[in-house]
Amino acid sequence: MPEPICTTRVKVRDLPLLADIGINPDEIGRRQPLVISVDLLLSADRVDGIGDTVDYRKVAQAAEDLALVHIPLIETFAQKLGERCLEFACVVEAQIRVDKPFALTRGLAGVEVTVQRA
Repeated sequence: MPEPICTTRVKVRDLPLLADIGINPDEIGRRQPLVISVDLLLSADRVDGIGDTVDYRKVAQAAEDLALVHIPLIETFAQKLGERCLEFACVVEAQIRVDKPFALTRGLAGVEVTVQRA
């Protein structure tokens, strides 16, 4: 019997942050709410220990650290967070969703970025 193939994803969903983000004059210098979701594809076929995976608290911390510096666009925020997630040795792909709840009067504005190892 062939050994099964396993794909593992680590997810952090709907993480609320206050971020220094925006390009409009009324946005600069004030923190705004973002909602971050991260989906990481791991390289390991099996996860037998913490060395084979990613501590989701470190993913959340990476997002919180980015929220402290001014980043004009949520697209850039998502790209930078994806790049930071690829620094974890076992991550081969990072899918980042950033929603900005008050960007529109009605509805929800957001972006989704996928960053992969070359």
